[in-house]
Amino acid sequence: MASPLFYEYDLRGTIENHRQALDNEVNSLSENEALNTSQEDMVKYLVAKYRLDVPRIDEEGITADYGDAKVDVSQDFRRAIYDRNRPFHITGTRITFYVPFTGDPDLLKSKPSRWSLSGTPRAAVGRDRLTFIYDMTEADLHQVGEKFDQDLKNTQAHLGYVAADMEPFNSGLAKNAASKINGRREKLLRDREIVANLRFPLQRRQDSSTTFVTPSVKRHIAPRKPTASSEPFRPEPALGMDDYQHILSVLANMVVVMEQSPRAFKGMGEEDLRTHFLVQLNGHYEGQATGETFNYEGKTDILIKVDGKNIFVAECKFWTGSAGLTKALDQLLGYTTWRDTKTALLVFNRDRRMTTVLEGVDRTAREHPNFKAGQATGLETGFRYLFGHRDDPNREITVTVLVFDVPT
Repeated sequence: MASPLFYEYDLRGTIENHRQALDNEVNSLSENEALNTSQEDMVKYLVAKYRLDVPRIDEEGITADYGDAKVDVSQDFRRAIYDRNRPFHITGTRITFYVPFTGDPDLLKSKPSRWSLSGTPRAAVGRDRLTFIYDMTEADLHQVGEKFDQDLKNTQAHLGYVAADMEPFNSGLAKNAASKINGRREKLLRDREIVANLRFPLQRRQDSSTTFVTPSVKRHIAPRKPTASSEPFRPEPALGMDDYQHILSVLANMVVVMEQSPRAFKGMGEEDLRTHFLVQLNGHYEGQATGETFNYEGKTDILIKVDGKNIFVAECKFWTGSAGLTKALDQLLGYTTWRDTKTALLVFNRDRRMTTVLEGVDRTAREHPNFKAGQATGLETGFRYLFGHRDDPNREITVTVLVFDVPT
């Protein structure tokens, strides 16, 4: 049955109901779901489920039909009708327009912040189509096309108002979902009196040099281990993001060193370049960075350990093309144990256009079968990605790719 569009519900209430439903689902996640499921995958699921899809009308798919109809002409003052307080029907014509759409049909019933009753058309809302019905006398039948066009125009305008009201909710949905999931995890961990990740606060020297100089006072990684628990979930040690960022900044600063002393790096191979990175890292991390250290399935180029635990893994490779980078990513992920979550791939470019290499790196990484998402780094020649662990997709591995131009 036809009724006014954008009238039945309040759009603010519709948005709030979806927000509350998302909160309720996250708060009902079991401990195993919250702690042992990939957050990236859970966020994608919640966004897909709770995103409000503003309807889009397919004007090219509109069809029409006609038939007889009883038309009340009691208020038509062109006609001589004795009692206008009672319906007076004559046989007229019913024109029906079927308007297909995609999106959430409830939004066609929801009142946006910008709304006018006089400009609100009437239609029946189905699962995937609107039905506009016009019962007309023969004298007025010629107006049906113009009336429908106006109703369709008003419908499109109101959908624009709905979209404007929906934008803040939809654009912030992923961030809100991630925040709720983190809150759920933190509550579960607080309830069990354990901490989800082992953090490694670094006592950073305020005067630490950003160039190739070994500090006189070396840094020491002070881990805090989680409380032992007899429950099935047991969080593994992980490197804090601040410390991960600092390690990457130490590696990235080698660009300055190479630019200032190009002759010192001329013609160097992977092993010699790696050694320079290790010297720089050991100047900051109390000798805990090692080269060619066995880790899981092979030898990784750079590895930082704390109390026998791997907290940072990196691999060094010259750029040889997409196939070479894919192999390097496979190699890095192959070295990575279940607990290694912060990694890096150092790509050395020699005799290639830097823009071509950067485009190739980003494209190849995103095409990798374990790729989940790209993340912002703020680095001009660096990328950050989230990969699923080869043996456990719920375990996520952060891979930062740093690209270096090295002298020939």
